[in-house]
Amino acid sequence: MLRFVLMVNKQGQTRLAQYYEHMPMGERCALEAEVIRKCLSRTETQCSFFEYRGYKVVYRRYASLFFIVGVEGEDENELAVLEFIHALVETLDRYFENVCELDIMFNLEKAHFILDEMVMNGCIIETNKNNILAPVHLLDKAAAS
Repeated sequence: MLRFVLMVNKQGQTRLAQYYEHMPMGERCALEAEVIRKCLSRTETQCSFFEYRGYKVVYRRYASLFFIVGVEGEDENELAVLEFIHALVETLDRYFENVCELDIMFNLEKAHFILDEMVMNGCIIETNKNNILAPVHLLDKAAAS
């Protein structure tokens, strides 16, 4: 099960954070800072996952953003989580037409909405881009009229 999803820039600033279990704010900030520091310090030749504080942390860098996912449990496949990250990026790319950090910053509610369409209570429920974006496009149409 997914426990958290983070989108972070190369300077280590969190642009999106979604947690699927309750965690006190102090602990959440400390966890974020340590996980981000570890991801940013790893080289391109190192693998894209590591264990930290009982979580398997899986990350991938796309352009200027790091997509970081923390999973819990021995039955989680790291490569499946990498595929989920790729599907998330492709979906964001399709919606924002080549997503960048500014798209996430200025349309944070849309980014959260897309993520919520893909994940519910830490379980991946949808990966089809058309099914994910259909309700988002309906909201856009309703807002335009």
